[in-house]
Amino acid sequence: MTEVGTTRRARSVAIGAGGLAVLLGALDTYVVIGLLRQIIEDLQIPVNRLEQVTPIVTGYLLGYVAAMPLLGQASDRFGRKTLLQACLAGFLVGSVLTAVAGSVPLLVFGRVVLGVAGGALLPVTMALAADLWSEHRRATVLGAVGGAQELGSVLGPVYGIALAALAGWRSVFWVNVPLALLAMVAVYFSVPGGRRPAERAKVDLVGGGLLAVALGLLVVGLYNPNPREQVLPSWGLPLLVVAAVVFVLFLVWESRAKTRLLDPTNVRMRPFLAALGTSIAAGAALMVTLVDVDLFSQTLLSRDDQGSVELLLRFLVALPVGAVAGGFVASRLGERWVAFTGMLVAAAGFLLMSGWTADVLSTPHELGPLTLPRLDTDLVIVGLGLGLVIAPVSAAVLRAAPLEQHGVASAGVVVARMTGMLVGIAALSAWGLHRFHSMTASLDVPIRVLYPSDAAYETALGDYVGAVKNALLTQYTEIFLITAVVCAAGAALALLIGSRRGH
Repeated sequence: MTEVGTTRRARSVAIGAGGLAVLLGALDTYVVIGLLRQIIEDLQIPVNRLEQVTPIVTGYLLGYVAAMPLLGQASDRFGRKTLLQACLAGFLVGSVLTAVAGSVPLLVFGRVVLGVAGGALLPVTMALAADLWSEHRRATVLGAVGGAQELGSVLGPVYGIALAALAGWRSVFWVNVPLALLAMVAVYFSVPGGRRPAERAKVDLVGGGLLAVALGLLVVGLYNPNPREQVLPSWGLPLLVVAAVVFVLFLVWESRAKTRLLDPTNVRMRPFLAALGTSIAAGAALMVTLVDVDLFSQTLLSRDDQGSVELLLRFLVALPVGAVAGGFVASRLGERWVAFTGMLVAAAGFLLMSGWTADVLSTPHELGPLTLPRLDTDLVIVGLGLGLVIAPVSAAVLRAAPLEQHGVASAGVVVARMTGMLVGIAALSAWGLHRFHSMTASLDVPIRVLYPSDAAYETALGDYVGAVKNALLTQYTEIFLITAVVCAAGAALALLIGSRRGH
């Protein structure tokens, strides 16, 4: 066996171990969505206090986003292997806390621990790929890692529903324990040890802390337990102002600190910021698809949780396929045009979705001699488009940053996408609810005693239900249309990424 062959095999095993860790973290990102009904019943959450459920979902995302930049830089300082092992250990602890939780606060705390630990798995593995592969081969590997991340989002809801049906919702988190141990063993034996040249540098705890606080305040400020009453909660605007102040303090600190979370000195800022902007747009589009297609399915197509997940599978399966294809093509054609094409394809898909009707399941697309179901086709187009963007955006960020900052740069890509997910869905949902209430404010619920006959009452009730459904349909389709514009803006930003030969 040649030395090159041995090196290639060792690299493949190492990135496979990292990919296993990424898949494990990705599974838990959306797995809880399919478990909410069981959790509500088990923890006896009152029907009129369902706002308590929201932090169970957002707690993971908050920990994921807030801790990621600091942990990404820590991997530059302490080494990829050490950070992967530490995060997998934290993931194991968070899984146990979540599995044994007897109250909502403990369950939310366990989810936050899971999010903090899971937040570093993707960027550290991406940085590991950058350590082990040269620039011209990197995009393909990053596409595979991105595919593992998106495969987790595909399997998460389905996996959670299936396992919970067999052994209850707590079993989903108990199963994480042996899986985390398996991943730790794989990382221990395959990922190279040692530290990058940044090992003598300090970790920017102050900068990372300020950024984490700013992101945390942003998420909490946008969380509204009663969105029907107002767009933001009573604490929303003050917290958003404080988040802005903390972010300014972060920028001031980074401009003066000797050790910075991301030193801009050797970073090519135009492609770096353009890639992050594209990632924000892709994240917003991703979350709109996951949330609003699910709501569209349940409120207009009369699907339950399982039926909604089955519809989303069209999108979720296309996403990792696009991620792998995007990495393969970007390694040959360059990142800019693949990212641009992906965002443009996603914009076209959302434009098609903005034309959905309440009977979209029976509406076909006539493509020459082919007749395809419209919902299936549109969701696949969006999934492929957003998938194509993952690898080239990550590769462009790593190309724009020096080797010793690859960990924090990779974290920046994922933070941008997750921030787009959180802020995008919050802003669009607030706008959508406002539109819905404005369209239904003048409607009066029919009262039986006010109508002379059953036939007249049934006619009035049918008119009322039809008006509400039309308002819901308008809300969803306008959100899809706005998301198409967001994707088009992301495509424009992708043109600024540059190429390998000309930055």
